[in-house]
Amino acid sequence: MSNSQDALNLDRLRQQDHLAFEALVAAHHRQLVAVARAIIGDSLAEEVVQEAWVSVYKALPKFEGRSSVRTWLYTVVSNGAKTRLRREKRSVSLEDISDDGNIDYLGQDRFSPGGHWKNPAPGWHLDSPDQLLEEQHLQKCIEHTVSLLPDQQKAVFILRDLEQEALTEICNILDVSESYVRVLLHRARVKLMQVIDRYQETGEC
Repeated sequence: MSNSQDALNLDRLRQQDHLAFEALVAAHHRQLVAVARAIIGDSLAEEVVQEAWVSVYKALPKFEGRSSVRTWLYTVVSNGAKTRLRREKRSVSLEDISDDGNIDYLGQDRFSPGGHWKNPAPGWHLDSPDQLLEEQHLQKCIEHTVSLLPDQQKAVFILRDLEQEALTEICNILDVSESYVRVLLHRARVKLMQVIDRYQETGEC
């Protein structure tokens, strides 16, 4: 999308254009619910996001654009979820961290300590991972796998690998440490790679 189109859409949003706002909701609602779930759990996530949309709509005329709309949305939802969490006196589950707080190095042969690929996954029969991901069946399989990830893993994966948010921004959004973000991201990636490998070997999800 061109910069002029981005500016036009932002102007429409600031004017609280109904169609522009509906498009914004359609584009981001699912990801925002995933973020809210990671903070407050499943039972209140949808309610938190709905309240956030109301706040966003009211605040749009005064949005100054110091950050992207997407980052602003994540911030509004995360702040709302944290406020609700304190009010409900709920605790965020840390089941994804081992007792000693260290990473379970499943798949460590594929990732460097910094979280980058060491080697591509073996046995991929298409010319590139991008072509592989274009297969409709595999794409549905990956989407299904992401939907089944633990809430915090899913939120971190969406924010980092799909939305390309910086690690520091993810830490602020979810109110967790960078080491914890790396744990969650590592485990989510390993799970998805297992699914891709299995698909290549068997043709099944």
